[in-house]
Amino acid sequence: MTLTKELKKKKQPKQGMLANVMQQFDTAANMVDLNPNIRKILEVTNNELIIHFPVRMDNGEVEIFKGYRVQHNNALGPYKGGLRYHPTIDIDSVKALAMWMTWKTSLAGLPYGGAKGGIQMDPKKYSNGELERITRRFTYALGENIGPEHDIPAPDVNTNSQTMAWIADTYMSTKAPSERSKNQHVVTGKPVGSGGLEGRDRATGFGVFLTIKYWAENKNVDLKGKTFIVQGFGNVGYWAAHFLELEGAKMVGVQDAFGSISNTEGLSVEHLFEYIKNNQGSIQGFPGATAVLKEDFFALDCDICIPAALGNQITKENANDIKAFLIAEGANGPTTVEAEKILLEKGSTIIPDILCNSGGVIGSYFEWLQNRNGELWELDEILIKLDKKIKEVFNKVLNKAESKDIDLRSAAYFIAIERIEKAYVQRGIFP
Repeated sequence: MTLTKELKKKKQPKQGMLANVMQQFDTAANMVDLNPNIRKILEVTNNELIIHFPVRMDNGEVEIFKGYRVQHNNALGPYKGGLRYHPTIDIDSVKALAMWMTWKTSLAGLPYGGAKGGIQMDPKKYSNGELERITRRFTYALGENIGPEHDIPAPDVNTNSQTMAWIADTYMSTKAPSERSKNQHVVTGKPVGSGGLEGRDRATGFGVFLTIKYWAENKNVDLKGKTFIVQGFGNVGYWAAHFLELEGAKMVGVQDAFGSISNTEGLSVEHLFEYIKNNQGSIQGFPGATAVLKEDFFALDCDICIPAALGNQITKENANDIKAFLIAEGANGPTTVEAEKILLEKGSTIIPDILCNSGGVIGSYFEWLQNRNGELWELDEILIKLDKKIKEVFNKVLNKAESKDIDLRSAAYFIAIERIEKAYVQRGIFP
């Protein structure tokens, strides 16, 4: 009996993620009065790939890994979406993430569709050499299922610019020598020295900060002195906190995979960032901070809450405890549908993931263009372009929310789905 309960407990978040995105889509599709035929197309994924592949470990043993790539929709352009390395990955969670990418790229007005992928594994258990072999072998196994004009992966949870460099090199090595340089944009999020975009590392977190800033400006809220908490102090969480601190806001709580800490007087973003570098990536034991129970983290007293870790973190169980008036979704799908209802009834505002964390895919688009056109862009001009693009999308969502008297997520979905519907109506369906 206990084992069955435990298994159900483990499966729940994975099932919840797909149910979450489907519920969000259904609500928006009803609101838009989406053409029933187009609705049928968007309810399912175009392609789902599950790959089992062998890799030789440092000890000489061979281990079999399970990799995924789901391509949801490409009505607006090539598939686009990250690759994550995580033990909880399964086909349902990847399908959910691929669908979110379709809405995100459509909302941002990019010429992309949505995809997602990853490998079911805990990367902390493998050496750097093993991670390289796993990544290269997975890339080879994906073969022509990815490509610079077909499906373009990017970094996600537990993957980074180094992972992308290995993928690009492996993929380019499978092409004829005269064709290799034409395929550099098969992935985005590469190191700057290997065709990457300056500032791509901070693009997602910078975007999270910008959406908070625009919301605050619209509501005449001064960010100076406002308090915020961050769940996940990786790339997204750190950069969002970094820019908020520069704006005069104060970080009072942080949670990562190792633990939770708080200090009502404030936690220095840069000091914490330096501390975790020498503490095996963990925030635990940070001087001047108090340890907080994991389940009490979202109940911390603050003005702004930034979930920037994994999906399904804010649930109906903890939504009532949240004191923040603004929730900025740095992660994909961090808030369940039930939790969102509770928060909206309480009067909180949620900046939805497909808007809030779209800085990453917009940065990816800039990198893709840079590689495609053989250009090199400067950091200052990239951040200006990013700011301009996110402001434009944010204002569209805000105007739609106000004109239709709906919440920001509904407004964002409304715009995203309408754009895809228009493409299908104009082009028709083959044959």
